Amino acid sequence: MVTADITDLTTDDEAPAYRSMPHNEEAEQALLGAILVNNDVLNRVEDFLRGEHFYIPVHGRIYDAIQQVIEKAQIANPITLRALFESDEALAEVGGAGYLARLAASAATIINAAEYAKQIHEHFLRRELIAIGEDMVNEAFEHTVERDAESQIEEAEKQLFDLAETGNNSGDFRSFKEVAIEALGTMEAAYRNEAGMSGTATGLSDLDDQLGGLHRSDLIILAARPGMGKTSIVTNISFDIAKRYRSEVDQSGTASIADGGVVGIFSLEMSSEQLITRVLSEASGVPSDLLRRGNINQKDFEAIVRASQELSRIPLFIDDTPAISIQALRTRARRLKRQHGLSLVIVDYLQLVRPSGRSNNDSRVQEVSEVTQGLKALAKELDLPVIACSQLSRAVEQREDKRPLLSDLRESGSIEQDADIVMFLYREEYYQSRLQPQPKDGENDDSASFRERLEQWQQRMDRIRGITEVIVAKHRHGATGDVKLFFNAATTEYTDLEARYSQDDVPY
Repeated sequence: MVTADITDLTTDDEAPAYRSMPHNEEAEQALLGAILVNNDVLNRVEDFLRGEHFYIPVHGRIYDAIQQVIEKAQIANPITLRALFESDEALAEVGGAGYLARLAASAATIINAAEYAKQIHEHFLRRELIAIGEDMVNEAFEHTVERDAESQIEEAEKQLFDLAETGNNSGDFRSFKEVAIEALGTMEAAYRNEAGMSGTATGLSDLDDQLGGLHRSDLIILAARPGMGKTSIVTNISFDIAKRYRSEVDQSGTASIADGGVVGIFSLEMSSEQLITRVLSEASGVPSDLLRRGNINQKDFEAIVRASQELSRIPLFIDDTPAISIQALRTRARRLKRQHGLSLVIVDYLQLVRPSGRSNNDSRVQEVSEVTQGLKALAKELDLPVIACSQLSRAVEQREDKRPLLSDLRESGSIEQDADIVMFLYREEYYQSRLQPQPKDGENDDSASFRERLEQWQQRMDRIRGITEVIVAKHRHGATGDVKLFFNAATTEYTDLEARYSQDDVPY
């Protein structure tokens, strides 16, 4: 057995070297000195640099104090800052007010100030990465029921993404010329598009005419009472967009989406199997209730096989995690875009998304507000449309006219405020079917008066059967209005009304 002398582990040659946290004290001093000499330097760096980014704590406090003085339209120099630091023990340790004077006196060239700031920020990011890594290791060793490995991964991804956004000054002012060029490019794309729109087509022509397609960075709320077909229409739209997906590569080798897109669905109400059954029913034409019961013949089975083969090739992704948090939802959407690309996110439905905050004192309005703000932020962050289904309050049922209003949205203040587009689904057939006449006292099934009422009701049902109104109640980019679609309840498929009826027979 070989033994080792313990003294060998403590020799100078083999002692582990101490690694200090990444920082550059000279760069911090040079930047502060440059700002004290010329306050205009602050304008170049304050968009991405904050006091907490400095490694030396007193340097961070000096930087914050400079910002406060300049924001009051005063000059920040060693004299004006002296009063703010007369009782600062940390500043006293490095020389007191005289340290400020030395910073200004030894200031390097102002031209290099932005480079010093970038170095300071770079070292801050590295220190944060080290801290996140240490937290990941420590939390991985701890196992609790509340904090499983998956939630730790999601939290780590969020921390890394938030860190990547720290100092991101992409929100600066942009010239009119720069923005106009982008806008003209969008208009040109709409002009060249056969459908004549700049957004992503939904596959429903009349709806596309009303909305101009689905536009990037938009939060679209689709609200209705239960049974109106919210899930069906977003499933139809998802399937159509994913089915049309086609990419192309330009002369420079850059790939872009020529048509359709990659779709991610967060299905909080239905399982992925239930959702796929609906898509299979639409694609194959076999009624969904027959699919669920397995009551199909050989022809139906062959149609289902062909539809499933087609579905296996389209970029449609489903996450059916129940009660997912808005934080986890955004994390998974970012991951999907990074791995496969992403053109559209659908959330079914937003009242089932949990807020990230853990406070039990938050009202339901505050919770929904956090969710809708998170979805809007996701739309802007990933530069894609987000469609979120929403439930309506029971106030609709208490009115004679059942058509939804903006005030019928649950927690309507936050939803209506954050949404770019709010659409309602209304099927008169749903309500009329519950008003079938019944014989009154003294009448029977053969009574003339009862037969007349029943016939009138049947005629009314024939005129409205399958017709769904899409009520665009809010449209930030265009006009509001109504669109009529045809809904096939057997296959849960939505189509344009004109496609269902001949021109002379359209029932409106």
